[in-house]
Amino acid sequence: MPCNWKLLSDAPVPASIGALADELGITRVIAEVLWRRGYTTARDMDRFLSPGLRHLPQPSAIPGLDEAARVLAREISAGRRLCVWGDYDVDGITSTALVKDFLLKRLGPEAAPLDGSGRVRHYLPNRVDDGYGLNIPGVEALAADGVGVLLTVDCGISAVAEVARAKELGMAVVVSDHHLPPEVLPPADAVCDPRLCGGHCGDECTGLCELAGVGVAFMLMAALNRLLPGEAIDMRQFLDLVALGTVADVVGLTGPNRILVKNGLLLIKEARRPGIASLKVYSGYDKLAELGAGQIGFGLAPRINAAGRMADPSVALDMLLAPDMDTANPLASKLDGLNAQRRSEEQAILDEALAQAETQQDRLGLVLAGEHWHPGVIGIVASRVVERHYRPVLMLCREDDDNGGHWKGSGRSVAEFDLHDGLAGLERLFLGFGGHKQAAGLSMPLENLDALREGFHLAVEAALGSAPLKPSLKLDRELSFGDISFTLLKELELLQPFGMGNPEPLFVSPPVLVKDYRVFGKDHVKLMLAEQLPAELEGVRPGALLPAKAWRKANDLTRDVLGRLMRFAFTPRIDRFDGVPKIELQVKDWDS
Repeated sequence: MPCNWKLLSDAPVPASIGALADELGITRVIAEVLWRRGYTTARDMDRFLSPGLRHLPQPSAIPGLDEAARVLAREISAGRRLCVWGDYDVDGITSTALVKDFLLKRLGPEAAPLDGSGRVRHYLPNRVDDGYGLNIPGVEALAADGVGVLLTVDCGISAVAEVARAKELGMAVVVSDHHLPPEVLPPADAVCDPRLCGGHCGDECTGLCELAGVGVAFMLMAALNRLLPGEAIDMRQFLDLVALGTVADVVGLTGPNRILVKNGLLLIKEARRPGIASLKVYSGYDKLAELGAGQIGFGLAPRINAAGRMADPSVALDMLLAPDMDTANPLASKLDGLNAQRRSEEQAILDEALAQAETQQDRLGLVLAGEHWHPGVIGIVASRVVERHYRPVLMLCREDDDNGGHWKGSGRSVAEFDLHDGLAGLERLFLGFGGHKQAAGLSMPLENLDALREGFHLAVEAALGSAPLKPSLKLDRELSFGDISFTLLKELELLQPFGMGNPEPLFVSPPVLVKDYRVFGKDHVKLMLAEQLPAELEGVRPGALLPAKAWRKANDLTRDVLGRLMRFAFTPRIDRFDGVPKIELQVKDWDS
């Protein structure tokens, strides 16, 4: 689908940018990239390039966190049995693993043995049987088993009835979450959630609202570390779990998240945690490979997610907490098999969903339904359909209940449409719904399907107009081939990790000549692009000639581009495939 090209910032770069670059010892190109992304002082740029842990805000800046730590310290010191209740996705599983690992190391191995018999146990709901978040039967079972303290991670902020039931049963309850809080909070002993600030963060907590659930859990355990009796432990050892959960939850990789992930990726590289080491190997990487956020998101995270989507999330938790490789390897192998099963299921559902989408081309928002579709996969497929059609998408599957069944749905949106707001206007159709701007979940009576299809189309039309959207490609700046060097590419690597809020820099070329064209693999294109020098540089230096690759673009970027002057949107990379580093361009889009 053709894209609209837009600069990240249209504001003119100040004349002082060269002095800023000299002060920091970086190229002008990198300084301009940072400036266009909102880092306008040498101090801001330096903190971005060197995101040390000393720059993290204090945990106390999170609303409710100090009280949550005090309640936990009091109850743990009193010897009460604690259960940490997580979620079945990567964020929830890593949050649960972090809390259990911290308490095991802080209180001693007898506190949290893997068999769940100690003072610290966990509860990870089953996606199909339990659904998201707390549930009253689970709370009642924990109370019957002697649990006196309930700590939620990555969930709980909306669990008013469930927390009330836990309190009736005599539990102390601490909620730690990162989702949007409702108007009425659960009646817990303490509730900590960075979003309780209402978006009015002061300088002391800038960026905390973007924390994933595992980031909140890390901050809470850091505060608890100082309150428990005995010697405090080094919290840095848990940053591998923080990085894994944060990247998987697709939150903004700026501010505190950038600091946590940047430092956590160093631990993932070292792979001291047996579960991480084994997961890397079964994901196709060397045990000591240096991984970026993209490799975490597309390699490691899906295997952990597969446990919650296809089977029991505790398989992934046990792997992350495994004491040695012999324990971790069979669990990682099982996750790899579940991921293969998930991919097969996903492809089958995607094929059916895309066929349905073709019958709804007059709809600005797509509502796709399949009675036999797997509830653990429809969210992923919804994202794939959004990529293909660039429209908000709701994917529905049927769930049985005592009343004959209902639709369960997962939605994904485009940047321009607030999915939560759009669904709020259709709340009359639902048994329940929740989520945020880009993703949501819902349940609905079977008979409301046609009404949802019409209502969702009208909601998107009311918000965005009647013209179909085109995706936008955000460009950092124009970059001539003569400015591309190994020095620049090394500096670009300093901007990692890339992800939401910190995309990999994308440049646009001046007009260049397509000198060679070849198709390789199934549908990939390799080009040779020649820089066209302005008259004043002809004879001064040769024009640069650079190879470029466009992955899965052979159907759109055809041989008739050979010999033409074109502009390309690209990211420069260092290609080390044959052991000899070479500069290569990764093409994202083009304009003739």
